[in-house]
Amino acid sequence: MRVAHVSDCFPPRTGGIESQVHDLAVNQARSGHDVHVLTATGAGASAVGRPGAGRATSREADGITVHRLSTPLTLGVPVHPLERPLLRQELRRLRPDVVHVHAGVVSPFAYAGARAARALDLPLAVTWHCMLDGIAPVYRAGARLTGWSRAPLAASAVSGAAGKRVAEVLGRTPGEILVVPNGLDVDAWVPHDPGGEAGLPPLPPGGVLRVVATQRLAPRKRPVQLLRVVAEVHERLGRDASGAPRVHLTLIGAGPAEAALRAEVARRRLGDVVELTGKLPRTELTARYAREHVFVAPARLEAFGIAALEARAAGLAVVAGRGTGVSEFVRDGVDGLLTPDRGDGLDDAAADAALADALERLATEAGLLGRILAHNRAVPPAAAWPDVLGAAEALYDRARALHR
Repeated sequence: MRVAHVSDCFPPRTGGIESQVHDLAVNQARSGHDVHVLTATGAGASAVGRPGAGRATSREADGITVHRLSTPLTLGVPVHPLERPLLRQELRRLRPDVVHVHAGVVSPFAYAGARAARALDLPLAVTWHCMLDGIAPVYRAGARLTGWSRAPLAASAVSGAAGKRVAEVLGRTPGEILVVPNGLDVDAWVPHDPGGEAGLPPLPPGGVLRVVATQRLAPRKRPVQLLRVVAEVHERLGRDASGAPRVHLTLIGAGPAEAALRAEVARRRLGDVVELTGKLPRTELTARYAREHVFVAPARLEAFGIAALEARAAGLAVVAGRGTGVSEFVRDGVDGLLTPDRGDGLDDAAADAALADALERLATEAGLLGRILAHNRAVPPAAAWPDVLGAAEALYDRARALHR
């Protein structure tokens, strides 16, 4: 099958959508498909947005063909002023069996690809990698006005939680929105000692509750609020007889909120409670996670939560809101703790208090954290690539059936 993925962002840019599109394409190529990626990200683009190298097509070493429709005029922003005619030209030449569009909240290049596929009468599948909270009414009105709510497209999202919002936008039932989850090389994250606690730091109450989060330090990921949650837990738990804190947060990542975080740590005098590591390569994360107990995902609009899935595969307990995509692979009381959030009618302050309650519970409830850690180190999550490839195949089958 010839598959054409369309995504605004793609490596060498780093981020959730670009990583997942790349890994999905590579795994499809390994399974025998002819896989092409159309993107507005240039070969020289990076996370800091250096301009790309212009329009180019290359056959990658991992078996996929990448068509980069980029221009220096946009200064590294993954858009192209001529994206509509260029995408139509590329898709007309490729004539793929299915066009798979990967969309976020703002994805002009991806949506241009969807319009091009529709204009060329090609089977079309769209996966939303985002939560459409707050903008669903606007998108719903736009879908009705432009006819997209009636278009023969196979719609999907990376989680059931995200899929509910897509169903609202397109005026469909949640059951009509398929789930194509993010995938993971689970074996790469499995701890070296899955059968026991060798190497694990001592569990509370005798030891410190060690909390970690890996994320972009940007407002929508809520790192400052996470720091305040941990500060609240520190206030509740206090210090041990030696004066050491009973909770510790390691926050891994970089971004525009880093200065505000460092100022907050200094203002609250949390220098021995919070460590800001900056961005770390993924190859270092497993070693870091071996020193931690709990991964916390504080974002409210988490469509899936690939960082939380990686931590879960590494054996950590996971704490997150139950209305987010993390609930796709975390069961409350088994893989971690899921807390009430917006879906339960809580405002942000109440939802953050629920996160603090969960962390306090893990630090004080006898046996709870140990049971979760033992389970997670022995039982890997169901997130291997064969499962994801099967979900993508089902999406493509629906796209072709709707096309016919």
